[in-house]
Amino acid sequence: MVNRHRGETALMVSGETLPMRLTLGALAELEHAFAVDSLPALGERFVEGRLSARDIIRIIAAGLRGAGRAIRDEDVAELSFDGGLNGVIKAAVALLEATFGEGDEPRPPQPPA
Repeated sequence: MVNRHRGETALMVSGETLPMRLTLGALAELEHAFAVDSLPALGERFVEGRLSARDIIRIIAAGLRGAGRAIRDEDVAELSFDGGLNGVIKAAVALLEATFGEGDEPRPPQPPA
């Protein structure tokens, strides 16, 4: 069960609900992966809306690790996501919104309809 008050969201994989959360450690991991030097720069990077498949893998993997799952980026790339590509994009966007979407700040990009 996910706890939205803790910034948790869920990823559906083969009918199983996997919690995700971007902890401070997970955010530091993403700062390094995206070569930015601050949390605001990381948030701005996501708001730009140009996320690659590799970016989605990194975000999902960091979120899963932040929620306590021991998983490598390579393992995330091989998962069978419920809803296919659109399902995993929605999950990544929901995770970013849970982390960066408070208040009147710009929100990360939305998945295709």
